[in-house]
Amino acid sequence: MKFHKAFKQALNMVLHSKLRSWLTILGIVIGVAAVIAIVSLSNSLETEMNSQFDALGGDLLTLTAGASRANYFSHGRGDSQEWGGGGATATEEGEEIELDRSDVQALKGVSDIKLMDTQISGNADIYYVAESGSVSVTGVDPSTWSQITTLEVAQGRMLGPADTNVIVIGGRIADGFFKKQLGINQLVTIESRLFRIVGILDDNSNSVYMPIDVAYDVIEDKERGIYDRIIIKVKDENQISLAINNTVKKLLIARHVTENTKDFSISSNQAQNESRAEMMNSMTTFLTAIAAVALLVGAVGVANTMFTSVLEKTKEIGIMKAIGARNNDILTIFLLNAALIGFIGGLLGVFFGGILSGMLPALMGQSGGMLSRMASGSSGISWSMVLITLFFSILLGMVSGAIPAYQASKLKPVDALRYE
Repeated sequence: MKFHKAFKQALNMVLHSKLRSWLTILGIVIGVAAVIAIVSLSNSLETEMNSQFDALGGDLLTLTAGASRANYFSHGRGDSQEWGGGGATATEEGEEIELDRSDVQALKGVSDIKLMDTQISGNADIYYVAESGSVSVTGVDPSTWSQITTLEVAQGRMLGPADTNVIVIGGRIADGFFKKQLGINQLVTIESRLFRIVGILDDNSNSVYMPIDVAYDVIEDKERGIYDRIIIKVKDENQISLAINNTVKKLLIARHVTENTKDFSISSNQAQNESRAEMMNSMTTFLTAIAAVALLVGAVGVANTMFTSVLEKTKEIGIMKAIGARNNDILTIFLLNAALIGFIGGLLGVFFGGILSGMLPALMGQSGGMLSRMASGSSGISWSMVLITLFFSILLGMVSGAIPAYQASKLKPVDALRYE
């Protein structure tokens, strides 16, 4: 029997058992759509996270006061350590732990450090044209901030070494925070002090950045010479572990503490990125495994449909064999029937999976967040993913229908013709 005749016969089997075939196809559609949606969402999330991680800067360290509760994370050699963030901000005697100019001087002796940016932060009220609101204010070192920060300006410029009463504002403050849009060189009042806008960030934040000397007068309860954090830029990103280790050793000596009584924390953006990426991969694997269960259910449905088709068409198989059909011809017809079910299910699954991957961000209530940004961008579905999915759908159908097809091909013509 020629292939096109076998294909036509297999197609007729699908069309003439509509309800049963479509119920079987539905099982495959659900499984494929779930896998497509999860994988595409994972790809988009990974792309978005990588973009954010790149923006964080892998060569940056953050030094804060207070010992880490998580001890440390080993990097490379046993003596190379990264000290996590968080923890206490006061000693057992009640003395407040602080970062000051002496720490900056100590860090200047570390050869692995390229630049440092001392920062303080807090909230303040901003006023513009009879409107007011609360914003996040960060005081930075204007001489180094532009060389360390990973933020980018959409308009204007960054802060410079000679700047005083000037600020760089977040994108949302410029457009949407007040009724009237803010622009470059416009004046705003922050805590009774007038500032000129020199830059607008390419983001959607309510942040304001200003020289740290001015920020001490704007943010309440901030003592001059005391810092909330010190951002450190290392010379070689590939030697981040060594830089952390040398920085920790220098600070232990300068602050007269030991590893057991340490009163500071150093966190690495690179380590945080790796940890989040590992967590994301684990979550994707888990969700994909759950979706694969739906595909397994679909495979069982295909096998059940094929067994039923063999029983229904036993007499027809006997007639075909009586007029000269070979075992291979019968096997081909039923395998093609199973492959068609898998192909149609896979095709529809890809279609609905694409729709589902676009709807998931809204269904998860993340409007304005990372998922909504993914939904507005690429879907994460590539042609290679579509082709691989269709291939496995067809393969799944054929494997599930292999045993029923084999049984059909081995039926004896006399037994098949006498079957009632």
